[in-house]
Amino acid sequence: MEGNQTMVTEFTLLGFCLGPRILMLLFGLFSLFFAFTLLGNGAILGLISLHSRLHTPMYFFLSHLAIVDVACACNTVPRMLLNLLNPAKPISFAGCMTQTFLFLSFAHTECLLLVVMSYDRYVAICHPLRYSAIMSWRVCVTLVMTSWACGSLLALVHVSLILRLPFCGPHEINHFFCELLSVLKLACADTSLNQVVIFAASVFILVGPLCLVLVSYTCILFSILRIQAAEGRRKAFSTCSSHLCVVGLFFGSAIVMYMAPKSQHPEEQQKVLFLFYSLFNPMLNPLIYSLRNAEVKGALRRALFKESHLQTE
Repeated sequence: MEGNQTMVTEFTLLGFCLGPRILMLLFGLFSLFFAFTLLGNGAILGLISLHSRLHTPMYFFLSHLAIVDVACACNTVPRMLLNLLNPAKPISFAGCMTQTFLFLSFAHTECLLLVVMSYDRYVAICHPLRYSAIMSWRVCVTLVMTSWACGSLLALVHVSLILRLPFCGPHEINHFFCELLSVLKLACADTSLNQVVIFAASVFILVGPLCLVLVSYTCILFSILRIQAAEGRRKAFSTCSSHLCVVGLFFGSAIVMYMAPKSQHPEEQQKVLFLFYSLFNPMLNPLIYSLRNAEVKGALRRALFKESHLQTE
């Protein structure tokens, strides 16, 4: 049967099934969000690299989070914008697999980086006297490299299992990018092994890290409550609040994505959730860290003051 069918060499991303005027409106809106994502995360990276006060483990991890956000947005959004203008333009099989691999790599890495950042805050608040010894630069680099390596290896496992499957038609992916589950629906073979690996990976990369983050912040909360001075408690809360907001956005959208109740249009619901995951989160993260972090706001004010001072001269 499969031998009589033509093997798929390219896919068509259906994207959003809306009218032409709404698609053009979405193109303009998403282009604006994409620009804000690049500018916001670029500003965070620039501030961290230029200001020596931000050369600490906390901002080292934040810089990698910004890199992941930019990379994730650049992987999915340009193709989505192209599809809004030309919905019929196909994507090659190799390009689709590359996009799937990169998206999974960046998503896994961001999840692990958030765990690393929560551990950094735990050490800073619960063991402040030993912070420099525990969070040495060697440890920080090892944690970041491990996050990137684990995220990429896990994505490679998923893509390798996809590549063993035959795709003999249809060739239309009901999504705005080559999302893993949407691609699997087009395989003309048993995908039970892929489903088992996806479930196991979800437990490892989502449930496990979320539990570690919750444990870290439970310990942090008890340590903060033991602080006698009100100013000390306020400062401790301020150092964690921005990270907690990012954790809430990331894990909240991921949990809703996988635990949302079934509706009449579950695929359309998934598109909106993945849109939040791949576009809105990367745009909001730098805003959260700049608006809720005194050191980042101070570095930004110094940079703007220096620029205005140079212009007046």
